[in-house]
Amino acid sequence: MMTRKAFEPNLDATSARGIVSRMLTTTLHFKVVNNKTLPNIQDGGNEEPVHELSKISPFLTILFNFFQDKIDRFAAMVTIPAEALSVLMLVVVQGASVEIVRPNIVLIVADDLGWSDVGFHGSEIKTPNIDKLAYDGVILNNYYVSPICTPTRGSLMTGRHPIHLGLQHYVISAPEPWGLPLNHTTMAQHLKHLGYATHIVGKWHLGFFKEEYIPTSRGFDTHFGYWTGKEDYYNHYEITGVYRGLDFRRNLKVVNYTAYSTEEYTKEAVNIISTHNKSKPLFLYLAHQAVHAGNGNDPLQAPQAYVDRFPYIISKKRRIFAGMAAALDDSVGEVARALRNNGLMDNTIIVFSTDNGGPANGYDGNAACNFPLRGTKNTMWEGGVHGVGFVHSPLLKKRHIKTDNMIHVSDWLPTLYSAAGGNISDLGLIDGIDMWEMLRENGSNVRNEILHNIDPKSKFSAIRVGDYKLVQGDISGGRDDGWYQCDFPFASNESLKFESSAFNDTYKTEMSKQLSKRHAPNTPYNIDCGKRPENYIDSCQPTKSPCLFHIPTDPCEYNNIADAYPAVVENLLGRIKELSTSAVEPVNKPNDKLANPALHGGVWVPWQGSDHTVH
Repeated sequence: MMTRKAFEPNLDATSARGIVSRMLTTTLHFKVVNNKTLPNIQDGGNEEPVHELSKISPFLTILFNFFQDKIDRFAAMVTIPAEALSVLMLVVVQGASVEIVRPNIVLIVADDLGWSDVGFHGSEIKTPNIDKLAYDGVILNNYYVSPICTPTRGSLMTGRHPIHLGLQHYVISAPEPWGLPLNHTTMAQHLKHLGYATHIVGKWHLGFFKEEYIPTSRGFDTHFGYWTGKEDYYNHYEITGVYRGLDFRRNLKVVNYTAYSTEEYTKEAVNIISTHNKSKPLFLYLAHQAVHAGNGNDPLQAPQAYVDRFPYIISKKRRIFAGMAAALDDSVGEVARALRNNGLMDNTIIVFSTDNGGPANGYDGNAACNFPLRGTKNTMWEGGVHGVGFVHSPLLKKRHIKTDNMIHVSDWLPTLYSAAGGNISDLGLIDGIDMWEMLRENGSNVRNEILHNIDPKSKFSAIRVGDYKLVQGDISGGRDDGWYQCDFPFASNESLKFESSAFNDTYKTEMSKQLSKRHAPNTPYNIDCGKRPENYIDSCQPTKSPCLFHIPTDPCEYNNIADAYPAVVENLLGRIKELSTSAVEPVNKPNDKLANPALHGGVWVPWQGSDHTVH
């Protein structure tokens, strides 16, 4: 950059007027690419663009800096009459044209993926496609989500904490007439204001009892997938109690055919990328069904070819679950390949996230794993809220790193909106924090607090402030408070069958390979909790009194230190009380018998104010 000293002697009033005169025949084009303004100047009818401002006039360098900085900085650099400055500003306003090239955004959410269900966390399940993107990007070691689906997805879409959405208590069951309140603007709606094409593939789970609540009414141009929280992976029927109905749609139109959902959603995502009109930026929200359990009668479903990749996994349930995860991993690989093949990857931001901790210990008949973290999905333990996540993008200045900076799921809206060139103030009142510069530059921590939840119905709460986490109340429903190994038979009647002696040898060999890779350049992030104390069972009873943990040194929540740090406990309890004053009442509603698919042609439909049948 030129300095003030280099220009000041030559920039008297006469020179300034001469430059202004020349500027009148100069057209300025500014291309904004990922928040960086690049000049493209055409001088006096010359059709060849000049890409360095100093090749036209030294003064243009200062003018360009003015666009990047503030008027007072520009004025301080030069001595120029006010009338000349006014003319210059008029020329800039009337003669400048701006072309904004915004990044494509691909947001991939895995359903119920546990901490130890991915290779880059040292899992026995191979996820090479996910791992490659993670290792080439920024792995989020300290990333937090809600402990269950609907609250996380509401926060993801709005940048608001679930206590400010009325989504802090459990999830939307299919026959229940409620959803993400309509007074909140979604990520898709915000990005549409920036010119994005917006698509959702897969799961919604933010309400459908009225058409106003479905994805295509809330900012998405298209939706291929389902509205409820779970369903069969093949026939796409959702069963809740005595209610059974088809939930598989392209926009509002019901589609009815048998196919494995993970593969169908992959095909749809690839097609959206391949046919995308590149004159607009792309926002693709790929909300996979995998690896959530299906219906209770058949919770774990995967094509045998995926399951056969894991002969070394002993537990049959865990082996099928691994097949489900492999299908998810293949999907991520196909999406990345489509972005590269269509010339989009270099200007794309990929965010990968789970929606909550894994359903370990047989939760919902599933076989996820959070070990060595404590607890499962739908608990306030780290196993329920410490999420799997990473960001991958060539737009990141610092890559191939892991960050310990705290990030919450509510941060994605302001982060991606900022990365897209939007003004965060346009988002209104939000709880999320813009993390884009921190992620792009590997900057310092910008978040010091994460409210895990305050549930006034179930009467529990949990918060982390700095290094300390406090939990109180019935944070787990009286179950799933332990530490659950990954490859373990989850039911007492599940026998361990070894097809041959070679099976056990294969298992041992594979485990040896996995362990040896942990010291390779792309090493998994393995949480080391040390030895579990003998009194761990009785050390924390949150229904009786608050428990306090120092997460950096005790990520597995072995040691309740509440008695040793009463002042910290008091401070965190005070913070929970303060935050609770801004919470809104949960918007949950009981089942509505009019939702019964039997009344609507065997299909789950927006049953209030609509009349839909199978087409």
